[in-house]
Amino acid sequence: MNSATRKTVVIVDDEKSYADLLAQLLKDNVECSVHVFYRPAEALAAIPELKPGVIVTDYYMPEINGLDFIRQATVLLPETVFVLITGHNMSTSLDELANLPSLKGHLAKPFGWRQLAAEVLGVWPGGSPPKLRGSASLKV
Repeated sequence: MNSATRKTVVIVDDEKSYADLLAQLLKDNVECSVHVFYRPAEALAAIPELKPGVIVTDYYMPEINGLDFIRQATVLLPETVFVLITGHNMSTSLDELANLPSLKGHLAKPFGWRQLAAEVLGVWPGGSPPKLRGSASLKV
């Protein structure tokens, strides 16, 4: 399966209610399947079968941080791209972020579903992102 035909987004965030909310908002407004993981290790075990187009991951998680998760996941899925979400200032990590070529986007919490959808669709590999559902619009 090439990256242009992938229509799956994976969300990895240890805050269950937040991850579930993001997933529901994407499912409601974007024509793609969304899989949620609350533990990075579980995501790493499952993502080779899911072959997602984009993985959205939180930065601060108890097992491993988002950057280490991206490093490990990129080995498994070199064509997948990542969006990092965080509620923390990442200015001290800019060099580290720049050294992750698969990291294509970054969103600071809080953000709305339109920002998330625009980021996910904007970095979608292969130039064939999923479409918005019905009357959904990315205009604010």
